[in-house]
Amino acid sequence: MLVDSSGLFAAVDAGDANHAAAAAVLERLLHDETPMVITSYTLMEVTALIQHRLGFEAARRLTAHGAALFDVAWVDEDLHSRGVGVWLAAARRPLSLVDCVSFALMHELRLDTAFTFDRHFAEAGFIAIP
Repeated sequence: MLVDSSGLFAAVDAGDANHAAAAAVLERLLHDETPMVITSYTLMEVTALIQHRLGFEAARRLTAHGAALFDVAWVDEDLHSRGVGVWLAAARRPLSLVDCVSFALMHELRLDTAFTFDRHFAEAGFIAIP
């Protein structure tokens, strides 16, 4: 299972419209010990978002505990290049490079499911939960 910033942020932010659904999914995934992968780009993106919207302490807690919750896939030059290729091929303004790197990793690891509220994952042929 790949973790996207939209799913993780919603699980962390009690004020997010998707919080209840996201928190329930994350709790179930953790309870079931479902392996969860997050790219270093996504981890950086969600940490910055949490710091901006919820404050430094919330971002620090994610950074301190995130490594224990997720398998971090550190983006190297090859994965970055493959993500750029997906991004350039799509050539659409709302599709982010961070998402395209996630798509490339999902193909590499043969993952079909992402914890996300981002419709781009379903558009790319992946299963988006919740």
